[in-house]
Amino acid sequence: MTPELYHNYQRALHVRCVDGRLLQGGQACLYILASLGYRRTATLLGRWPLRWVVEGVYYLVARHRSFLSRFLGIRT
Repeated sequence: MTPELYHNYQRALHVRCVDGRLLQGGQACLYILASLGYRRTATLLGRWPLRWVVEGVYYLVARHRSFLSRFLGIRT
């Protein structure tokens, strides 16, 4: 793994699909949501205006992950 890939993988969730696509961030979360059986919810959240909201929320959670872990009492 190159240093650049290592850095990117630390910053966002990545999912490699069966067809070879690489999803990251909010799109990876939507893919996982659909895979867990919440296909309708993932489809709704993946539509045009809500897709930006999902990416924004993912960005905020990822950026403040250590604070949220402490606030929720989750040990890492």
